[in-house]
Amino acid sequence: MKCPGQDLRYWKPGDIFNVSCPQCGKKIEFFKDDVRRRCKSCGVQVANPKIDFGCVEWCDYAEQCVGDLPGELKEQRREFLRERISVEMRRVFGRDTKRINHANKVARLAEEILEGEGGDPAVVIAASYLHDIGIHEAERKYNSTARDYQEREGPPIARDILEKLGVGRETTDEVCNLIAHHHSPGHIKTLNFQILWEADSLVNLEEAPHKVSDQIKKIIEQTFRTTTGKRLAKRLLLNGPDGPS
Repeated sequence: MKCPGQDLRYWKPGDIFNVSCPQCGKKIEFFKDDVRRRCKSCGVQVANPKIDFGCVEWCDYAEQCVGDLPGELKEQRREFLRERISVEMRRVFGRDTKRINHANKVARLAEEILEGEGGDPAVVIAASYLHDIGIHEAERKYNSTARDYQEREGPPIARDILEKLGVGRETTDEVCNLIAHHHSPGHIKTLNFQILWEADSLVNLEEAPHKVSDQIKKIIEQTFRTTTGKRLAKRLLLNGPDGPS
């Protein structure tokens, strides 16, 4: 069965268009799902400036379908993901600016660690924005924000959000699994989990009212595994690349 997004029968006017070659000015015909095309006049490869990712935004098999994406389009895809997930996170938290700000900080640091270490951006970004999404439900049901309650109530809410956005099943399952254990290091031994754990730990330590350097050093040494996460921890929590002398 052909993917409906790739089937011309479902396309609309404007899904096929012309773009001027940035090198020679000749017209290049693009289909909406073309990643790039070669100019027939001068031979230069031109990225599609109007690419419609459609299901490619979330599908677990996107690269098998349309191939590897050039760098600028990967960044567009990440930006689209970031915006859609953050909107849903803010909708759930409503006026709770404390939780919104926390999620935004965790997501920002997780992306920094992603850049240095690798990992799956779709999984890490979604999990970073949604890791505490069960807090309000935990408060409502149990009058508590205990970690066990957060981990229990977060995944169903996250799954509803991701399914509404059309996120692929494999990505959704992994995000929900990370949320279900985001306070429980040791249960999941993946790079994606480690990035989420370190980003969340960094923000929690920053927000702690009383920070003692020796205690922070011990936490970094015992629980941080990535080079980028350790570097960020020393910079943000210990006042420099190597911490206080």
